Amino acid sequence: MTANFSFECIASCQETKARAGVFQTPHGIVETPRFMPVGTLANVKTITPAQLQDTGAQMVLSNTYHLHLQPGEDIVAGGGGLHKFMGWHGPMLTDSGGFQVFSLSEMRKITEEGVTFRSPHDGQIINLTPERSIAIQNTLGADVIMAFDECPPYPATRQEVEAATSRTYRWLERCITAHQRPDQALFGIVQGGVYLDLRAKAAEDLKQLDLPGYAIGGVSVGEPPELIAQIVATTAPLLPFDKPRYLMGVGTYREMAVAIASGVDLFDCVIPTRWARHGTAMVQGERWNLKNAKFREDFAPLDETCPCYTCQNFSRAYISHLVRSQEILAYTLLSIHNITELIRFTQKIRNAIIKGTFAQDFAHWLEPSTESSDED
Repeated sequence: MTANFSFECIASCQETKARAGVFQTPHGIVETPRFMPVGTLANVKTITPAQLQDTGAQMVLSNTYHLHLQPGEDIVAGGGGLHKFMGWHGPMLTDSGGFQVFSLSEMRKITEEGVTFRSPHDGQIINLTPERSIAIQNTLGADVIMAFDECPPYPATRQEVEAATSRTYRWLERCITAHQRPDQALFGIVQGGVYLDLRAKAAEDLKQLDLPGYAIGGVSVGEPPELIAQIVATTAPLLPFDKPRYLMGVGTYREMAVAIASGVDLFDCVIPTRWARHGTAMVQGERWNLKNAKFREDFAPLDETCPCYTCQNFSRAYISHLVRSQEILAYTLLSIHNITELIRFTQKIRNAIIKGTFAQDFAHWLEPSTESSDED
């Protein structure tokens, strides 16, 4: 693997393909499976890096496209690189801007060369190519950087998905050529939409490139949960066993449990902070709307078993009051709890894999559901 990076599987589940591992990076280890909070603009919304560390977070994400627009990668580099600039000293990952190829479809044009965007800030034309994406990420300085890819929408025709998947591979080859920093691990992304044979071929093609890690992209873009599960179950086992596997944009209990059972190691999603900003707490897999009247005189903590700062110091009634009053502290306290909740869930799964009880302990979460998640 690339200098200063390694991945070791320390335990696996006999009944499923779940595994517990240790991913070593230049800024520390990530114990997998692990949920990773999203800090799109070099901050996880409403909380400080110290509060983030207290949630148990080990690895944090930022976004290439958004940081390029504001403040610009050169300013981040001038501030000592992404870690120092945002005051987070643990491992970091930057997305390539590829998701914006999907999410900003009304503001961009795709060609073989790359993608042309119109800035939502000032209307300026932005050309993002595989080479440019890698150059920006090299400048930002995250530990893990992602290849520039084309994420097809759902639904899309087989012809459209096949074209996007082929282009993603060609762009990956250009990313590998452009990558200049051995202290950053470049991950490739498997596309293929809902077409399992295209997913399998893409996984096999990427595996031949012997990259430091692999991601499954193009899921949670509108398709039903059962299709996501099929995609992951098909794709993850085809990826190298000795490299980390990252499922992009997924972060509900059930989605993560099902994906872990297929052999996935890393996850990211914005739902803990997004739901917090809507006054919603995540409690043992449930969604609680703190605006509900039943919480106004409920003086218990959100979760008596949770060690987070929020649960150790404040009641449901107090947080409900803050939410109703639209106080910023409400969003901070809920974000702290929600992030802790998802990280604790993946930690519990990790411990169960090591103990050999994952399939039994998490059987409920391995059943089909209609949950879905989205991007910030």
